[in-house]
This record gives sequence, structure tokens and C-alpha cells, in this order.
Amino acid sequence: MKIGKKEKNEELYKAILMLENEEECYNFFQDLCTVSELRSMEQRFEVASLLNDGMIYNDILEKTGASSATISRVNRSLSYGTGAYDVLFARRKEQE
Repeated sequence: MKIGKKEKNEELYKAILMLENEEECYNFFQDLCTVSELRSMEQRFEVASLLNDGMIYNDILEKTGASSATISRVNRSLSYGTGAYDVLFARRKEQE
């Protein structure tokens, strides 16, 4: 379910865009999130990267410890989401 424009607070997203490097980003998210929240987001992004690379569910489950529900949810986002993962993966590839 997508968050409607009126439901989100744009200030958070604007603040993230003001961060200038990986250290600032890391520190910001350390202050903003619990360790559990950060680990969950990191795991989801790792799952997305592995799915994008063509890895199968069982191998991802073994490598990351993510549940099959998490892998399925991330896969749905890759297939039917906003396209944000595609943008990030393309930009990451350009930087390599």
C-alpha cells in the first residue's frame, strides 16, 4: 500500500536529501531508528539486491536469514512497486 501524499511528512524526505555523504547518512539513521529497524531495512535492501541479481528464494533465505514473507514482500516491491529499486540499482551500476 502506497502512502498518500497527504499522509506523509515530506520534511523527513527533504532532510535525507540534505545529507552529503555515507557517514552523515549512517549517523542520521542511527539517531532516527532503532537497531532493529535499521537491520530490517538493511536486510530488505540486501534481499532486493540479491533478487535483482537473479538469486533464488532459498539461497537468499540462507544467505540473509530473511523470512520467506520478507523475500516475497521485497519481490512484490521490485515487480509492482514505484520503481525506486530500479532507479537505485541503475545508479549503482553507473558508479561501478
